[in-house]
Amino acid sequence: MPAKFDIAIPTFFGTESILAYEATALGYEVGEVTDGRVILKGDWEAVALLNVNLRCGERVLIRLGSFTAETFEELFQGVASLPWEEFIGVRDQFPVTGSSLRSQLHSVPACQSIIKKAVVRRLSRAYGLEHFEESGSKLIIRFNILKDRCDIYLDTSGVPLYKRGYRLEGVAAPMRETLAFAMVDISRWRGDRPFLDPFCGSGTIPIEAALYALNIAPGLKRRFLAESWDCMDKSLWADAREEAVENQNLAAETHIFASDIDPEAVETAKANARRAGVADRIKFTVCDMAKAAEFREKGIVMCNPPYGERLMDKKSCETLYRNMGRKFSRYTEAAKLILTSHEEFEKFYGRPADKRRKLYNGMLKCCLYQYFRG
Repeated sequence: MPAKFDIAIPTFFGTESILAYEATALGYEVGEVTDGRVILKGDWEAVALLNVNLRCGERVLIRLGSFTAETFEELFQGVASLPWEEFIGVRDQFPVTGSSLRSQLHSVPACQSIIKKAVVRRLSRAYGLEHFEESGSKLIIRFNILKDRCDIYLDTSGVPLYKRGYRLEGVAAPMRETLAFAMVDISRWRGDRPFLDPFCGSGTIPIEAALYALNIAPGLKRRFLAESWDCMDKSLWADAREEAVENQNLAAETHIFASDIDPEAVETAKANARRAGVADRIKFTVCDMAKAAEFREKGIVMCNPPYGERLMDKKSCETLYRNMGRKFSRYTEAAKLILTSHEEFEKFYGRPADKRRKLYNGMLKCCLYQYFRG
């Protein structure tokens, strides 16, 4: 088995630079940054550290191979040439999943079947077996074929990284935890100023802000697929978690406020914050946005208000945005960051943003409107 291998980390479009910085801060040299993906060289220790610590990545994938495949034969031979026996044991399960876009091999089920057969062929030769019972640990094989270029991965995360484990209850139109963190990072808030989310919903943005301010690793309380793999030293996971605990800054002082007009949403947010271990760091309030907490000093107002897509109709949202413009103008020294897919947000808010950044909330293209002051 190679001492180092390619590690690919998918992320939301527009957050690649944030993820690359995270990986660099953990001590890894990023080799490639493409749309929605960061590639670096790493080892098994990196697999554990990245899974436990990354706030912006969606999965940690080991890239076993990358090759051109315009025919099923080329796909079969490319997959069969990879060293599967270095990862998959005699009894391990190895399901196949993936996608194909703008390629000759456009049938995903057919690609799954071919890849599975190729892996079995390679393992049969390595182990001298014709049949594999697949009753042991699960190693998920993922493939991505784009314009006839095929990338083959092993998924070390299993459940996506945005599922931290604290949000067991949700409200309508929830935001992914990874996107919430990306917004916090973009704001350059480091826990040293007041922070307000007046549309907190299930609490994702303020919870991610609190976890970040206290440097609590997002993967500390959850499990990962590769923890059951025989090919990986299990002590690496314990070491990664121990290091993450040592790096926490629980003494940090925070001033985080969160409110929502929906009492059920606020109760859900409180429950989620308790599970995340930050309930005592966030002051939750049930109130209309117009009555949300105010502060005159420098701080951050950040929110993901209704877009008129899944919550409220468009006309109601436009009225809401007008009211937001009036309310937020009172935060004269605070920066405001507002995520919405409404293309005329600035018109109804009452002033153009100082900066705009394209982001995706799920599959929905949005814009993060940034107002630096006033």
